[in-house]
Amino acid sequence: MKKLAFVATTAALALAACGDSTDASEEAVADTVEVPADDAMAGAPDPVEDADAMTEEDVEAAMDEAEATAEAAGDEAQEAVDDALAAAEAAQAEMDAATE
Repeated sequence: MKKLAFVATTAALALAACGDSTDASEEAVADTVEVPADDAMAGAPDPVEDADAMTEEDVEAAMDEAEATAEAAGDEAQEAVDDALAAAEAAQAEMDAATE
């Protein structure tokens, strides 16, 4: 019975400690969030076009070149794997022939 009283008292105190919980989304409304952000950007200069930026044609050409490079590297890797497998099969065949 004492254990039950202790648990009940502890639970009551834990619930009482919670108090009044408020939803954080109520405090984060547009008036309290967006206005300070707009005020922070008030003195910032307007964005300007970057003269060194790549054109769409330059981007396409760079992507094509990168894709070709990646495909070539993949082909070389596949050839290396094929060579390694062939060497392993040859070594296994040699070992099998030596044990016979």
